[in-house]
Amino acid sequence: MTTPLLPLESMSDRHYGITSALAESYLEAARVCLDRHHESPQFFLLKGDSMEQGAIVRWTPADERINAAWGNSDDATRDGAYACAIATSELILGLFVMRRAERLTGADYYLAPNDRAAEDLERCFRLEVSGTNLDAAEVRRRLVIKMEQARAGRSNLPALVIVVGFKVKLILLQFIDEIL
Repeated sequence: MTTPLLPLESMSDRHYGITSALAESYLEAARVCLDRHHESPQFFLLKGDSMEQGAIVRWTPADERINAAWGNSDDATRDGAYACAIATSELILGLFVMRRAERLTGADYYLAPNDRAAEDLERCFRLEVSGTNLDAAEVRRRLVIKMEQARAGRSNLPALVIVVGFKVKLILLQFIDEIL
């Protein structure tokens, strides 16, 4: 079996709740974050409580202009993590972004299988995302923090937390109160 490719390219073609401009922006941020530590392509480990799968992450290196545009490392890490987390939810779970979540919901986006209407939030999952350029211990620590944030959110929808560790090539996934 071949290792799948993390689908970072053309996300707006598959995710209703992401425009082409936003998808390209997130991809640029991911390229900047990945370039900080690696050369393309790289193997990333995608891991949940009861699943573990590898994926190849392939990207075009960021040029000087893209690096200048993403000079704020916190913004680049956040938005790059969105790209990787959304691609992970698609690859592993077959879930796609339907829309951006409202403030105080404990989430960044709403996810659902692609056959659902964007307005039908009743059967969606909330997606909470974080990213880091530090070690695996920090990836795990952020997972716990983001799980608490999702639990405290003003929503009765189930939540999925994804934390992207750019440096350590690790993406952790965790459903709240469910086992993945």
